[in-house]
Amino acid sequence: MSVGASRWRTEDGPRYGLRDLFTPLEALLVSGGDQRLAIDPVTRLSDYGCAPEPTPEIWNFASSTASSISERAYHRAALAREELVHKTLFDEVEVAFDARNEDMRDELRSHLQLAPRVDIVFSPSGTDSQLHALFLARATLGAPPVTIVVGSDQTGSGTVYTARGRHFSTRTASGFAVRKDGAIADLGCDSIALPLLDAAADLGPRPDADSAVLRAIETTIGQGKRVLLQIMDSSKLGWRAPSEACLDEIARRWPGKVQIVVDACQMRLGLKRLRSYLDRGYMVLITGSKFFGGPAFSGALLVPKGLSRRVDRGVDAAPGFSDYASRSDWPMGWAALRSRFDSRPNFGQWLRWEAALEEIGGYYAVPSPFRAKALGELRAGIESMIALTPSLGAIRSDAGHAGVDDEEFTHPTVFPFTLNRHGKLAAIADYNALYRTLARDMNDEIKGTAMDRQVAAQRCLIGQPVRLERPDGAVSCVLRLCVGAQLVTEAWSADAGDAQRNLQRILDRIAHVLVKIELLLNRADTAAPFILSASGA
Repeated sequence: MSVGASRWRTEDGPRYGLRDLFTPLEALLVSGGDQRLAIDPVTRLSDYGCAPEPTPEIWNFASSTASSISERAYHRAALAREELVHKTLFDEVEVAFDARNEDMRDELRSHLQLAPRVDIVFSPSGTDSQLHALFLARATLGAPPVTIVVGSDQTGSGTVYTARGRHFSTRTASGFAVRKDGAIADLGCDSIALPLLDAAADLGPRPDADSAVLRAIETTIGQGKRVLLQIMDSSKLGWRAPSEACLDEIARRWPGKVQIVVDACQMRLGLKRLRSYLDRGYMVLITGSKFFGGPAFSGALLVPKGLSRRVDRGVDAAPGFSDYASRSDWPMGWAALRSRFDSRPNFGQWLRWEAALEEIGGYYAVPSPFRAKALGELRAGIESMIALTPSLGAIRSDAGHAGVDDEEFTHPTVFPFTLNRHGKLAAIADYNALYRTLARDMNDEIKGTAMDRQVAAQRCLIGQPVRLERPDGAVSCVLRLCVGAQLVTEAWSADAGDAQRNLQRILDRIAHVLVKIELLLNRADTAAPFILSASGA
């Protein structure tokens, strides 16, 4: 049973919403979102290979894409639902739900060490949060901005639509049917895409990213327009752009004419850096479902104090945008803005954030020296194993801007690689086939030794393929091994010996994944039904 906005428009009103809380937990966890949350009735998995209930038997190195919910996060979601049901015995659903969302804002601020003056707007996904950022930027800049997207080739697929104020799917998280790429009333604008891939280098970051950003802003403002600049920290390949020097130049040259929003949806950045963005007056897009490993999807927009003050004073809700937010998404302090939105609690969004907060709190409860040690050792091991795997080609996973405020994230946590078959790059179709086949038990399809079949039987998730198109039209593709917060949390032990053994166990599993990749590539021509294309890229 789905939870949609249309169901709130009944004579039952709020009481009908209360009944939705008794929907099976697995169904609630995938409600209140778009089609990306859909579960296949046969496999009981989403298109990302994730389940709405814990699946510890599937090894997960896919935190750049999505993760299945963990046992501890699932337990928290179950308890949270019980507590909300209990509170509705004394308060109306909306009152209890609002209070719980406000408590979650406080908890998230505490985990991320944010000042109370930072406001938090919840959403079903990072893509929805991009629309929230556009809505607020339009209001505070006083005119429809031009959205300049840095890293347009390495952000979410919905960004091409949200950057222009258009629908990114055929149904909103509130349950309204819409036309994909159709304009959202009173939110439409123009956009400029700035890819990060270097046209000349071999899958490396462009060296002129800063100058490209400055040129785009200068041209746009020269036309008398305002700018919403979406910067990248970090991309699907772990890259960051533009540089801090470039950001300083923007602030100096165009004060009050450029609103910056940071795409930090991967959440692979130090807390000092996160706070520095907010101190500069930038909005920040985050999720609890990438690095932190909460269930997909859970988005939020962090809003600095100065912007928050301006937002609530005179912002009108764009008619079409009301389909993308409900009253409880906005901070309770924004009374004027909240009054312009319907009250329709999104139980799925809420429970996914409850689960994500369990993962976020668990990660930051681990001592920071161990977090840095774990990410450093996992990095060294993964980079070495990729380099020693014949069919893989390593791709640089950071843009070289790491500094002291990156803390443990001076170590990359996303490790992209290419596939080589028959002495040349594999075809795009091979990447997609391998990505899906890794998540399957291939014991019956592999003809080989008992050890081969044991390797093939293990189901594992890695980051989904990233398609990279060069300016000349040539297309490349990469897959990704990812280190997420769950791995660090599960490895931690006060006993140094146990912690080291736990880290080694993770590296052993990653080695197993790489052996399975080699096995599938080498035996693909004979192992039906997994038949890789024999053509080159």
